[in-house]
Amino acid sequence: MEKSVLQQSPDGLVERISVLLLERNWTLATAESCTGGQIGHTLTNLPGSSAFYEGGVVAYSYEAKSTLLGVPPALLLEHGAVSQPVAFELARAVRRLLDTQVGIAVTGIAGPSGGTPAKPVGTVYIGISSPRGDEVRRYVWDQDRLGNKELSVVAALALVLEHLS
Repeated sequence: MEKSVLQQSPDGLVERISVLLLERNWTLATAESCTGGQIGHTLTNLPGSSAFYEGGVVAYSYEAKSTLLGVPPALLLEHGAVSQPVAFELARAVRRLLDTQVGIAVTGIAGPSGGTPAKPVGTVYIGISSPRGDEVRRYVWDQDRLGNKELSVVAALALVLEHLS
């Protein structure tokens, strides 16, 4: 993803996403871990967002990912919550759960602790699922906790926009 995309206004991204979703008569749902609901918050800052945003699930723990969204515990144990397979499953699961055409999911390590050599602080996986296909992208941010969360929100919104364009 280009750096210019990450410098875009989250509100501007939401406005563009809303137009594309409404043109298709599609709705969106979110599954958030490290962003703690910040994507849903950003989406609902736009008046009238209920026309395209169905809702979201903040599933921070392994147990919440498993019980609320049906992520198989074996998948979490094998790959860890911060992984491509889990982001993929979260996006598909929230789409099914809330009966939407688009599901976006974010799971990562915001910091300042929790990183490993294989998954350093700032590692984030963003998954998207829709009739247009499924995709997961990996990022490694280099900001503080709030900066990593903010970049993850913008990257998730930019992925939705790219996916719909």
